[in-house]
Amino acid sequence: MANRLRVTVIAALALLNVVTLGAGVAVASLLPARLALWQVARVAQAPLARQQPALAPPAAHAAPPDGRGLAAALGKLAGSRALGKRLGIAVTDIGSGSVLYSRDGGSPAVPASSQKLVTAAAALAALGPSARFTTRVVRGQGDSLILAGGGDPTLAAGHPPASDYPRPATLASLAKATAHWLRSHHRTTVRLGYDGSRFTGPAIAPGWTGSYITTGNVTPIAALEVDQGRLTASGKPQDADIPGNFRARSTAPAADAARSFSAFLAADGITVTGTPAPARAPAKAARVAAVRSPELAAIVAWMLRESNNVIAEDLARQVALRLHYPASFSGGAAAVTAQLRRLGVTSGLDLVDGSGLSPRNRITPEALARVITMAAQPARPGRSGLRPIIAGLPVAGFSGTLAPGQGLFGGFGPAALGTVRAKTGNLTTVASLTGIAVARSGELLGFAFMADKIPSGGLGGATTALDRLATALAGCGCS
Repeated sequence: MANRLRVTVIAALALLNVVTLGAGVAVASLLPARLALWQVARVAQAPLARQQPALAPPAAHAAPPDGRGLAAALGKLAGSRALGKRLGIAVTDIGSGSVLYSRDGGSPAVPASSQKLVTAAAALAALGPSARFTTRVVRGQGDSLILAGGGDPTLAAGHPPASDYPRPATLASLAKATAHWLRSHHRTTVRLGYDGSRFTGPAIAPGWTGSYITTGNVTPIAALEVDQGRLTASGKPQDADIPGNFRARSTAPAADAARSFSAFLAADGITVTGTPAPARAPAKAARVAAVRSPELAAIVAWMLRESNNVIAEDLARQVALRLHYPASFSGGAAAVTAQLRRLGVTSGLDLVDGSGLSPRNRITPEALARVITMAAQPARPGRSGLRPIIAGLPVAGFSGTLAPGQGLFGGFGPAALGTVRAKTGNLTTVASLTGIAVARSGELLGFAFMADKIPSGGLGGATTALDRLATALAGCGCS
């Protein structure tokens, strides 16, 4: 019986194979001939690439960099014609704080946006990394309410995309809380004023041109603004952190913010009578509602990552307020300079704004290298809050203004990719790069490269030349 069952099973399996093969032939004859070209995937026989460490360890017995070695490593690159008639260089040993190499490092030069490092250091030291800025709605005269700007440079109008970080405070949230307060007081109608008096002085710095606003670089500086004055094609606040928006920015940021706030109140069922008008919040005015910015540490990273001019100017004014200077361009510049003196940078600064947009600013490479060195060193009394500067710096080849396609700086070699962190700066005939790099021996180096007499039309070549200088530092023996 067992043998008969075994034979039956074998016969059935054989018949099944015949039927399957026959069906396959039949189906194949019905399919397009193109499918005959299909082949089963095979593993390629090409040799495997040898794995490389993401971050190479320090070379055994490598000597630390010294001035002579750095001069040899950087000298030829520093002579590039693309860098123009004047190039200043300062390289420091971050561990000791000493200057290892200087080429005109004590000569003042136009810093462009590398100046934001100075503003960041002053703000963190004066205000503390956890500082926040508050936008309020307070009671005005009669039945009016006043929207009072607190100099929050990251305030948004509506609801930014969920991917944006840090999450800014919004006028939409402030309007919702204000509408709730009004309804709780049995009111659905209100007159609205707005107060931007926290900042003073002109809205445009010495050396700025109107084109800075029309080309999307900055908005007139005000204590009340949203989305750094960035607008959509329809003229509404952008409500998204898109540094590549080069449309003309708002020319009346406080009034535009008030109009947006009025619209949000209307959406929440509150009627705003008339047009929002400038007003001064009374001293000790009763608060109706308020929203607070992200912490300063996150705001500094935002500023450095995308080289945000409005954030820089607002932070300079916040330093001025803390140190009892006028909250203006001149007051902010003086306050930042005074705070840097307290940190030990006692010379090499001659500032007129907080962002570096003005070509009238002057900083020495050694002063910039000193700032980046202090930020990268272990915490010390009076400097413990500077580390967010390093965390916020763009990374070569990966993030911020050093990411591919995000700016003029993109000529880094493999040694610099992922290891060099730096702040970029450029104006029409100015290019600067300030940051940190790791030597072959493991020493952390601070550097500042500043070229401010670039030939007309040669900015791209100059930034590439600075990228090569940073690459030469990254992983160099230089001893």
